[in-house]
Amino acid sequence: MTAAASSSVETVRIGNADFPRRRLISGTPPLERLANLSGRDGRAPILVKRDDLTGLGLGGNKVRKLEFYTGQALAQGCDTLIITGAVQSNYVRVTAAAACAAGLDCHIQLEDRVAGMDAGYRTGGNVLLDRLYGATLHHLPAEATEADADAGLDAIADDLRAKGRRPYVIHLGAAFEPRGALGYILAAREILDQIAQAGVRVTQVVTASGSGQTHSGLLTGLRLAGSTLPVTGVCVRRDAVQQHARITQICGNLGRLIGRPDLVGPDDVIVTDRFLGPGYGKNSPETWGAFLAAARREGLLLDPVYTSKSFAGGLAMADDPDAMAGGAVLYLHTGGLPALFAYEAAIDEALAAAGPQPEPER
Repeated sequence: MTAAASSSVETVRIGNADFPRRRLISGTPPLERLANLSGRDGRAPILVKRDDLTGLGLGGNKVRKLEFYTGQALAQGCDTLIITGAVQSNYVRVTAAAACAAGLDCHIQLEDRVAGMDAGYRTGGNVLLDRLYGATLHHLPAEATEADADAGLDAIADDLRAKGRRPYVIHLGAAFEPRGALGYILAAREILDQIAQAGVRVTQVVTASGSGQTHSGLLTGLRLAGSTLPVTGVCVRRDAVQQHARITQICGNLGRLIGRPDLVGPDDVIVTDRFLGPGYGKNSPETWGAFLAAARREGLLLDPVYTSKSFAGGLAMADDPDAMAGGAVLYLHTGGLPALFAYEAAIDEALAAAGPQPEPER
């Protein structure tokens, strides 16, 4: 590790353990109330934690995770980050940006998870940014499993080691150390402070639940801070049974990582697959409706993979008076906006199906 890289790494105490962190976030993402979509016709107030505005590489939740992966890579004297994700993965895009910021090389493995997409999906959006950041791209066929993806990362790392390089691998599987989730343990404290400053009573938290570290980190962080706020993870790739098991496993691994294995129990883990639709990267009429409502009623852009589904879950939660118990829902916006430009054909179809924008309420 160079002197410059070493000086950029700080040590953070989380739970009962210390962790290296390389700061990447620009300021503190705001907590905002939706003025037009909340508090009407019996709907509870909706607050949005704007983690689409975390700064680096067009932002998103992955920036918080990369602070701890990059910090560990630098602390270990590594020179390359290696990661896997879908063709339009936000995670790999932010990893490429974080590598540039930290003076590291980056190898990305792109998984062909979404069938029936056009050429723009494979070259635009996040893929264009991956190339712009100078990442080396590798490809994995559609039939590959999560275990295959992680094995592919290890093969890339072995090849680099044979050439004298020092790679740091960010695995995908739930059994691996969830170091990135540390970012959302810190975010939980930040969110609780913002709720207190806003003077709002929040009774539900909603977020997308995919690879699982954001969901697990946020839930663990709230419990570490003494909060009993429920966190509902909206499934974006797996059904609720699979995702519940995944989040439970990651929370357990995370608790052990920070020396607090007692924080999260199975009953704390809440997931719903009501908004999963046709599957990963595909939307239902209901999730497209949430996607368009956010844009047309609030000027809030969502992405068509994660936040279209999780925001639909947030709206449904706000419409459930029993769940809300007179409080507000806090929706975690996880970003992903570059993918908009790779889903043009699908968005055009959703716009055509929705028809003209209705007249605004007076």
